[in-house]
Amino acid sequence: MNQYRQGTLCVHAGYRPENGQPRSVPIIQTTTYRYDSSEQMGRLFDLEESGYFYTRLQNPTNDYIAARITALEGGVAGMLTSSGQAANFFAILNLCGSGDHIVASTAIYGGTFNLFSVSMKKLGIDFTFVDPDADEETLSAAFRDNTKALFGETIANPSCAVLDIEKFARVAHAHGVPLIVDNTFATPVNCRPFEWGADIVTHSTTKYLEGHASTVGGALIDSGNFDWLAHADKFPGLTTPDESYHGKNYAKDFGKAAYITKATAQLMRDYGSIPAPMNAFLLGLGIETLELRMQRHCENAQKVAEYLAGHPKVAWISYCGLPNDKYHALAEKYLPNGSCGVLSFGPVGGREAATKLMDSLKLANVVTHVADAQTCVLHPASTTHRQLSEEPELIASGVAPDLLRLSVGIEDVRDIIEDLEQALAQI
Repeated sequence: MNQYRQGTLCVHAGYRPENGQPRSVPIIQTTTYRYDSSEQMGRLFDLEESGYFYTRLQNPTNDYIAARITALEGGVAGMLTSSGQAANFFAILNLCGSGDHIVASTAIYGGTFNLFSVSMKKLGIDFTFVDPDADEETLSAAFRDNTKALFGETIANPSCAVLDIEKFARVAHAHGVPLIVDNTFATPVNCRPFEWGADIVTHSTTKYLEGHASTVGGALIDSGNFDWLAHADKFPGLTTPDESYHGKNYAKDFGKAAYITKATAQLMRDYGSIPAPMNAFLLGLGIETLELRMQRHCENAQKVAEYLAGHPKVAWISYCGLPNDKYHALAEKYLPNGSCGVLSFGPVGGREAATKLMDSLKLANVVTHVADAQTCVLHPASTTHRQLSEEPELIASGVAPDLLRLSVGIEDVRDIIEDLEQALAQI
């Protein structure tokens, strides 16, 4: 199936019905699965045989859609989670324990920053945050002997910074650790981080993948390229026997599927952050039109960005599709077909003007959401990033006090621009 192009994979990957089977992905709405013997169930529990026994770990509907996203990313194995936060939590926890350390970009979603700097810190996992634009020497200096991964976002939410994936991959691999990239905004239609050296990809499927603000979900995809055994001392959870599964050694017993097998067998078993099969089904429907929607999102966002860039009441704008944007060169390298529909800008008049402009919009939805079919707007400093102090955390994460995050939808772009025009007239 991987020989097909992205538009075909969006529609067909992960599930191909055989003769007489349902054309659409079936919704397997069940908690448990029946077997004829305890012996066979025992083999499932010992990971000696593949199959399903309890939906808290795996469900066929979920696996069909995980396989679709895996094919789109060019990975070897994947899993769905109940949210994007859960996907990033699992991505890190699958490698770390108390006393370990992660290096992460400062330009990441505020909820992820809080997950890392507060909640996971309580688990004994320490994080060092580094400017993604830093040179390799500065980035490398943040690593420690107990560092287990490097983390960044392809397109940062909400600063719209574009990650230099190859640079991050070089530094991560020089220190013998994987690069984890959150590819939510770009989606695999516009960027496949594995092709640039990333090892693990996460998604908030709540955003463009599902595309219609109907379901919350996440995904965790492994490239299969990182050699865990070559760095066995750093990753004992993957390279030493797991006594909770009768001594299974994930790296030796499951090869390229080691990382996802461990995430399913351990983390999903113990934390149970599984999406409902119905949510996976709706996600699959959304992905079928992903390529088409991303084209429209990018076309609309480019026109909106050009309009805002020329407006006298706009103080600044960040959108990598603009030729004078700081990240335009990186976008041409990593995102040649377009980036996403999200841009950030600040109006003349600062924070007060930003909130007034947002409140004056009529077509755009003021919601704590982004990256769906309808145009959305938010002032992160007073909402998603309000837990960060203005100095230094807010500025360091790329969120200026006047920043408005505009997620351009797939409506007629003339209506979107007219809505912005009337709102800008109010300030």
